[in-house]
This record gives sequence, C-alpha cells and structure tokens, in this order.
Amino acid sequence: MQIFPEQCRAARGLLNWTQDRLARAAGVSRSTIKDFECHRHALQRGSEELVIGAFTRCGVKLLFDTDGAGIGVRMERPEKLCALTRS
Repeated sequence: MQIFPEQCRAARGLLNWTQDRLARAAGVSRSTIKDFECHRHALQRGSEELVIGAFTRCGVKLLFDTDGAGIGVRMERPEKLCALTRS
C-alpha cells in the first residue's frame, strides 16, 4: 500500500492534526512528514506503515484508485475520536 502526499494532508485535516501531531502519533520525525507532503521524497516502507497505522487507529481510511474513482480519505468512526486526537 502506498499513501500519497495529498492523502496524508487530507487525513491530517480530518483529524485536525498538525504535521508535528502526526509525527508524534506515528513515531517518525516531523521532517519526514514535511518532506513527504512537499513531494521531496517518498516514505520508506517502515515509516509509511507507521503513518498509515496512526491514521487507521483513529478511524481514517485511505481510499485508493482501484475502480477509477481516484484517491481519497474517509473517516470511518467520526463519533469515536481516538485519544490521539485529543492530545
């Protein structure tokens, strides 16, 4: 699975997270998130898994272009915001 920079920014928006907040939730550096979202470099597989895991734990689902509809994000559990979004 590959997350796109646009999906990362959109997912952060759903959770109202800063780049720093995502970095802390995923256990990666803020510069990793910043450089990825600015298209400076792709995420390494391990970092990508950590970022996707942070979003998944908080109910954000990444949508991929499997049917020609494009990429996106969706909040699966908006009524149950995870503890990570409150701190």
